[in-house]
Amino acid sequence: MKMHNEDIYSFLTVEENAQNYLREKYHFLDDTSTKSYQNSSAFIHYLSNGTSFMEASQGSNILVQPVLSFYGMIHLLKGWLLTKRPDYPETTSVLAHGLTARKRKRKDYRFIEDEVKIQQQGLFPYVSRYLFSLHPFPLHRVSMQLLLRSIPELSSIWKLYREAPMVIIGEQGSKELRFPNRIFDGFHLKEETFVERIRMFLPPIDHIQQKEGELLLYLTEPVKDWNGPFRYHLHNQCIYFPADRADYFPYSEILVHYLLLFNLSMICRYETEWWGELIQLKADREYPLIQQFLKVTQKKTPALISQCLLQHFEIKDK
Repeated sequence: MKMHNEDIYSFLTVEENAQNYLREKYHFLDDTSTKSYQNSSAFIHYLSNGTSFMEASQGSNILVQPVLSFYGMIHLLKGWLLTKRPDYPETTSVLAHGLTARKRKRKDYRFIEDEVKIQQQGLFPYVSRYLFSLHPFPLHRVSMQLLLRSIPELSSIWKLYREAPMVIIGEQGSKELRFPNRIFDGFHLKEETFVERIRMFLPPIDHIQQKEGELLLYLTEPVKDWNGPFRYHLHNQCIYFPADRADYFPYSEILVHYLLLFNLSMICRYETEWWGELIQLKADREYPLIQQFLKVTQKKTPALISQCLLQHFEIKDK
């Protein structure tokens, strides 16, 4: 079933469709009809509010985009959570963000050097656990540099800084992946060890071929699971992979956007002077990265989450 993210959100915000979708998702419950009926209204509003916030972000001044995009993403994630956790939110503790922004020193502050700390309770660890089976989340702190280097649509800007944190290894829909030898040097691994490390994120490998300057993996089917280190570019449809071990973030790009948007929304709200000067003066080298990220996330966050909602239909079609 081929469907765009606008289609799935439009489809699921119809009451009858929402109830049927939840009824099928709640197959493990004794009374699926009652629970799907009770949750359908919240489910619809989460998705509707999420898409509305994202659309508002696209038409707003960059000064307020982080807040609108962050809450748009939060609503979409809560809608997705409701398909897996019928009693969400079970407690008030899961309503907190689940993240802590580092206190900033006003002098010489650089966003790219900033970090976000992962809390044990709250929405982020809850999302990590129930949507991505990461419990506890493997990292205690995450740097903004690592996150910004993990988004393929920012590759063109990194290239202008003469850096290449990600490399193109294939195209969406293709069963062939090509890894240049410099990746093995960047990971300090031999080819065989490298393949074993990434195998869990891939469909079954049919065979492997070594050529001059690169390693070719032939898969039994194209890459469809984007919850690992593989990324797809929203526009050129290419598949990207980190070029170096220091840029390896083997978790869903949805979590990358969550962490970045949380920190940017906190800065936008509480570090008014720094944020205002960044936008108006464009003095820091991070500005083009932040500006481009805010454009990308308005489209890509809904697209990534819609793919996860659509998996239900793909399974039914098989």
